[in-house]
Amino acid sequence: MRLRNVSNADLKLENSNYYVKNPQENKGNWLKLFSNNNPICLEIGTGKGQFLINMAKENPHINYIGIEKYPSVLVRAIEKVSNENLDNIKFICYDAKNIEDIFTKEITTLYLNFSDPWPKKRHSKRRLTSKEFLKHYEKIFLNNAHIIMKTDNIGLFAYSLETLSEKGYRLKKVSLDLANSDIPNVLTEYEEKYQKLGYKINYVEAIKEL
Repeated sequence: MRLRNVSNADLKLENSNYYVKNPQENKGNWLKLFSNNNPICLEIGTGKGQFLINMAKENPHINYIGIEKYPSVLVRAIEKVSNENLDNIKFICYDAKNIEDIFTKEITTLYLNFSDPWPKKRHSKRRLTSKEFLKHYEKIFLNNAHIIMKTDNIGLFAYSLETLSEKGYRLKKVSLDLANSDIPNVLTEYEEKYQKLGYKINYVEAIKEL
């Protein structure tokens, strides 16, 4: 994916109340930032924010945090949410490989929506459902691990089902055609576009007792 540079992206992020500049400072204390005791759900690779913003609007008694690695992408989410009046959503610009630096036993659900498939075998450790990443995630869940994933890449999906199973996850719900299933769904920007083109979306909800 080619990223377009956005002028003053960092400044636009820092000027938003929805943006958390130094997330490490909130490790273990994210509920204080939200000023409530509601569950916290996390999306890694939040992109332009449509999914997470709509989830926050539909579920006011759940807190949402979106992580995006690239400021020029995240600033689009910040622009969208600035038109809303939500107190249950925050955004972070951070690399998910260091997820344990910002969370510890605080997350109830992790969303992985249309993650980079990293198709070459030598890059498999970079996939967000690699055994390495799954090991990191187990440190951030409050109780049991709960991961919900969507992707249009069947190769990544097959790989993810395998790694989740090998790491002891139970595959609670699986669909190879999410749009024609009975699973409730909130669309991402990417999903909305490619679903109209006839792409089938793969879905898995996986849980593990910790």
